[in-house]
Amino acid sequence: MVEIIIIVGIADNNIIGKDGKIPWDVPEDFAHFKGLTIGHPCIMGDKTYNDLPIKPLPGRENIVLSFDKDYAPEGITVKNSWEEALEYCENKQKVFICGGASIYKLALPIADTFELTRIHQEPEGDTSFPEIDWSEWKLHEKEEHPGYTFETYKRIKKSDDTE
Repeated sequence: MVEIIIIVGIADNNIIGKDGKIPWDVPEDFAHFKGLTIGHPCIMGDKTYNDLPIKPLPGRENIVLSFDKDYAPEGITVKNSWEEALEYCENKQKVFICGGASIYKLALPIADTFELTRIHQEPEGDTSFPEIDWSEWKLHEKEEHPGYTFETYKRIKKSDDTE
């Protein structure tokens, strides 16, 4: 079964975007994102895809969700529903969920792993990460750096919470 992994950078004030862009410049976060996602499919919404500085993301299968049946940029796989995208990925080893906010909201209830970069800033922004029920997640790994922290969370399975 495919491992569904949310990957996101979230500022201390829960902001993830401003005007379709990431409102901070942390090169290590981009390198971390690339290192984890390279060679794996990445699901994102069409707004997120359209705002990428380099399209498609190199070395990864770009799966873009769009309700526009005519949306067909070259070099990507377009799916018109969340269910279609998941079904398309069911035989993959891992799939990364790369945003935006509405796609993260769809993925939160079913994701297995949460790759979070906490950005220790409070930038202005217009897009926040959806509410997270932290009782469903267990911190698996943490790597602190000045200005940011990499955290990996694993979903707590029903059998895990009886220990």
